Amino acid sequence: MDGRDEGGTIGWIIRLTAFAGGVALLLGAALTTVSVLLRWTLRQPIPGDFELVAILSGLAVFGFLGWGTLRRSNILVDSLTAFLPKRVNEAIDAFWMVVWAGTAVLLAERMAVGAVETFRNGTATMVLLLPTWWAVALGALGLAIVVPAALLWAWRLGRGRRG
Repeated sequence: MDGRDEGGTIGWIIRLTAFAGGVALLLGAALTTVSVLLRWTLRQPIPGDFELVAILSGLAVFGFLGWGTLRRSNILVDSLTAFLPKRVNEAIDAFWMVVWAGTAVLLAERMAVGAVETFRNGTATMVLLLPTWWAVALGALGLAIVVPAALLWAWRLGRGRRG
């Protein structure tokens, strides 16, 4: 994709979620640093640090999925198709983008169901007893945001447009 067209509104939303994922990752790194320093100096880490870092890391990953799809920065293995004409490779890539969109829909739906279930049964972290439904719901949102990016690329590749 050239810098001028990054998916319009879809691209804006995806950039926002990627930024939120970056913030979550930075918060997790800061929390880890502070907790290690407290453990080292006062022999007392931040209670539940591992729970918070796990949640923040997961949210970061889900925040970045849409950006990776929009930028097509995922791993591409074309060793078996490199000899084929460009147009055939684009059709193959478009097909796999549709598969990725379908997979993201399925995973997002399952995570949304999981969020509802964790809300209903009151699932919480072990140490801090934080409810976890909101993190699962945000993960579902991160996966749902992948869908329009993957379909956008499938459409572009299907039309023979790489960027």
